[in-house]
Amino acid sequence: MKTTNLLIPTQKEAPNDAQIISHQLMIRAGLISKLASGLYSYLPMGLRVLKKVEAIIREEMNKSGAQEVLMPVAQPAELWQESGRWEQYGPELLRFNDRHNRKFCLGPTHEEVITHLAAQYIRSYKQLPMNFYQIQTKFRDEIRPRFGVMRSREFIMKDAYSFHLDQNSLQQTFDVMHQTYCNIFNRLGLDYRPVLADSGSIGGDNSVEFHVLADSGEDAICFSDRSDYAANIEKVAFSKQSRTCKAKASEEKVLTKKKTSIEDVAQFLNINQEQCVKTLIIKTSDGFTALALRGDHELNEIKVQNLVGEFEFASDDEIKSLNLKKGFIGVKALSVNLIVDYSASALCDFVCGADEWDYHLTGANWQGIEFNEADLRNAVEGDVSPDGKGKLLIKRGIEVGHIFQLGTKYSQAMKANVIGESGKAVTTTMGCYGIGVTRVIAASIEQNHDDRGIIFPESIAPFQVVIVPINYNKSTRVKDLADQLYQQCLDAGIEVLLDDRKERAGIMFADSELLGIPHRMVLSDTHADNGNVEYKARNNPDKVEVKFDEVLSFIQSKLG
Repeated sequence: MKTTNLLIPTQKEAPNDAQIISHQLMIRAGLISKLASGLYSYLPMGLRVLKKVEAIIREEMNKSGAQEVLMPVAQPAELWQESGRWEQYGPELLRFNDRHNRKFCLGPTHEEVITHLAAQYIRSYKQLPMNFYQIQTKFRDEIRPRFGVMRSREFIMKDAYSFHLDQNSLQQTFDVMHQTYCNIFNRLGLDYRPVLADSGSIGGDNSVEFHVLADSGEDAICFSDRSDYAANIEKVAFSKQSRTCKAKASEEKVLTKKKTSIEDVAQFLNINQEQCVKTLIIKTSDGFTALALRGDHELNEIKVQNLVGEFEFASDDEIKSLNLKKGFIGVKALSVNLIVDYSASALCDFVCGADEWDYHLTGANWQGIEFNEADLRNAVEGDVSPDGKGKLLIKRGIEVGHIFQLGTKYSQAMKANVIGESGKAVTTTMGCYGIGVTRVIAASIEQNHDDRGIIFPESIAPFQVVIVPINYNKSTRVKDLADQLYQQCLDAGIEVLLDDRKERAGIMFADSELLGIPHRMVLSDTHADNGNVEYKARNNPDKVEVKFDEVLSFIQSKLG
């Protein structure tokens, strides 16, 4: 391909709303173009990258034995009502009525559609297991789309769904898909971690997320420094601790006027925050509940939701109605049920609110207080790994894949049954496996870039090689050599871009680096004189002179 035949609208500056590097570079390199908030067009160079990602995913999914299908984006409300998710899913589900006033939605995912298909066509246990996948557009009406294609409203996803006679069969396919995902992300050249995760709105009991490690990641992932343990911070579980300390201090009420935060109280009393206990008030369908945590720990809302169901934090007026003093809430004068985090319940002689304006208690202890214990907190770096091996490290991650064991959540609701070996109807057990195809591109750029632009892994770069001929349109010798090398690359099956524009060398070099093409060959009149070609790898600052007669074999040796 020649650049004069391609739309490559590179830019020197990124738009003001581009906050992370992948968004900035995808716009500057002319890979994507913004249409509206969370909606992007893929331009020719971006589409080449996208198709390469899709091809790798498709090849590995086919190897796993999955069957490719393609399902509609628009889905009838009846299916979502049957599964119970029509109201459950929330405002991210874009609902609309057709001209006949029938309710539809734009699919953010396809559990309902595939389960409906399975109920129609899979009738016997002899047909199981079956795994179906598609690479297709999804729509989620995000309240605040941001970060370019990292969190857009319309995106491309590979979603797969498997059907099984029992849990053992599901586990086998789940393990196959786990390895398949590792194969995909290895081929994509990503530095990633599989981590234990919460299943969220999709449902199911067992799920694993695949995270690309990047400072810009929205998720915190925890992994042991001495074992293979890894989990999303939401999923790291802690056990009840034994209380090894013995109360030594006597309880005392201390004036801490206007000191309402743990940080301020700890500083005022000259103690560590971990020796404080903070109390939060939440409201559930059953009323109010108090949650107590160690001062240096953060509440894990997913754990709380799994424990008590849907909840919200009590308002100032609601706290006041309970005769509690916001900023000075303790654990001794509560009129509501108290749940204490395991780490907090192991404390002795701690500091907490005195349930009186401007006062805290020092030397407080749990004796005489009624409470339940539970795991309520987020992990912090340095915690002992839940598997007992090593300590936890925490890094940021970008979720690019997620595999679930759904169980019978959808198949039971939508009557996806088969006739079992005994002749009786059996509800199928399901698995679900997703990859954010468009997000993978952004995640790759977050990991692979420098101050000059993108450094694409060769497997997904828009072209393998770029030829930069200086004065191509002025020097016959340079043009002839460049055209000859270009044709040799094409004949050898190399994906090559010839920059035949009437531009200065500096602009052509800058664009080739911005686009992240792995290998660059430079030709000039000087090279025509000495019979060489200048070679430079995108990920290496060094340049190498190669004899023109040997350049094709040299390039081939560099290609993976």
